[in-house]
Amino acid sequence: MNELSIQTLPKVLQCYECALGLWNICITSTITCQTGQQCYSGVGKAAGFFQLSMKGCLQAIDCNQTSDVTFPAGSNSTIYKMTKTCCSTDLCNTAPSLPHLHTLSLLLFSLMSVFIAKVMPFLHIAM
Repeated sequence: MNELSIQTLPKVLQCYECALGLWNICITSTITCQTGQQCYSGVGKAAGFFQLSMKGCLQAIDCNQTSDVTFPAGSNSTIYKMTKTCCSTDLCNTAPSLPHLHTLSLLLFSLMSVFIAKVMPFLHIAM
């Protein structure tokens, strides 16, 4: 009698991908990982000020590590450090949200206040 064996294929994940983003702004798409890869979210800093972010697929062995990114490649000139944290379910490296509307409104209001306080007195004198 022949036995029918059912083999399950290794699960591959769907993840968000972002090559490089600044602060919370990262243009994402979805990607299908290869077997043995997990989704990751990377957070780093360049020049001690610019917050960088990355998302995508990564070999499990490379997860949860901080690495130096150098330029040119292989040199000892570190451009930024990136910590990549992994997860193992579909789309678990969630897409970053855009800044909230009230945050943008507050920023715009603040800039307008500075403009009015600093520039308007000079415009009044010139008239």
